[in-house]
Amino acid sequence: MVRVLKIGGSILTDKSGERGAIQEEIERVAREVATRPQDLVLVHGAGSFGHIPARQYGLPQRFSPEGLRVTHESVVRLNHLLLEALAGAGVDSLPVHPLSCLTLSGGRIESFAIEPITKMLECGIMPLLHGDVAMDLTGGAGIVSGDQLVSYLARALQAEVVAVGCNVDGVLLSGRPLAEVQRSDLPRIEGAVGGSAGIDVTGGMRGKLDELLELADAGIGAMIFNASREGNIVRVLQGEAIGTKIWRAD
Repeated sequence: MVRVLKIGGSILTDKSGERGAIQEEIERVAREVATRPQDLVLVHGAGSFGHIPARQYGLPQRFSPEGLRVTHESVVRLNHLLLEALAGAGVDSLPVHPLSCLTLSGGRIESFAIEPITKMLECGIMPLLHGDVAMDLTGGAGIVSGDQLVSYLARALQAEVVAVGCNVDGVLLSGRPLAEVQRSDLPRIEGAVGGSAGIDVTGGMRGKLDELLELADAGIGAMIFNASREGNIVRVLQGEAIGTKIWRAD
């Protein structure tokens, strides 16, 4: 049973850029993941490490080789911090950098060499991916969000558990988390679903919802949950339904 878990950059970093990486949260996430790392693909957001340089260089609207390099190097540093924390928690994990294994077309994943990921899973190694810059067949280069990675990998690997952790309790309407969201609910909630706190070049909560509704259309449900609450990652990895379920009515 393959599971795909994403931890948002808002959990691991201060997206305003004032604190950078939040080491105590990185280590907590690693400890919670270590309770059940088997058959797990872990994706993390770029947080301040990716969004701030991307905004500074005008990515993805403006093609900038320097901007691509600086942004990629920044998200790799965050990836390394989480990789080291996972190793400290006893998890065998290896990094998978999207820049090196996928291409986009119009901002959407066009091709993705996932064979190393499937082999890692076979060998008991947890693949660790992250939001990244990527080459785009039509636009030169673009940004692939962790949320788009989750949606693509969940379909490609036919994941049975898919969860996206952020810093709120799910999809909120009037300050309260919705138990579930289907595509038919969009007209009544879309005005309340916006971006994220701090700098975000990948769409915030609306971007998450769009990706997971597309995944639901393919028959794979997912959860949006609050990963900043200690213990919630453990609960999700055990298959508990918390937060907002994103699904398709049969």
